[in-house]
Amino acid sequence: PQTARADGTITFTGKVVANTCTFNVNGGGASGNGAVQLPVVFTSALTAAGNVAGNTPFNIVVSGCDSNLTSVQERFSGLNIAADGNLKNTGTASNVEVQLLSGTTTVINLNTNANSPVGTLASGGVTLSYSAQYYATGAAGSGLVNTAVTYTTNYL
Repeated sequence: PQTARADGTITFTGKVVANTCTFNVNGGGASGNGAVQLPVVFTSALTAAGNVAGNTPFNIVVSGCDSNLTSVQERFSGLNIAADGNLKNTGTASNVEVQLLSGTTTVINLNTNANSPVGTLASGGVTLSYSAQYYATGAAGSGLVNTAVTYTTNYL
């Protein structure tokens, strides 16, 4: 019989930490839930597909994390994500979605979470900066805009 020869070694590493992080979205308290109030904009600002308006900054403050963690990244999911990676409007305004951005300029595709920022933890915490804005899928019709997204933290 032939003897098999080893072709290489696979090493596995990981971390086990206490789930101690708390989350505060836009000043909404340590529940991890929060709200972002977009400004009132006129339909004249959203007359064609691709138009954006009402860029509104918000943040997620991560604090009190286990000292063995080094960085975090929020991953977004939910039932309101449109094919283009924005949030579907469940309100009455037509041809309007809500687009999330890293900082104020880099669009986050919510289907892939591409461009979601990674925050390096310092003293067990970090503030992740985002913004939300209206996004036209065509000429916007007046009405209410409502949507929501769920976030889950990846510990890196």
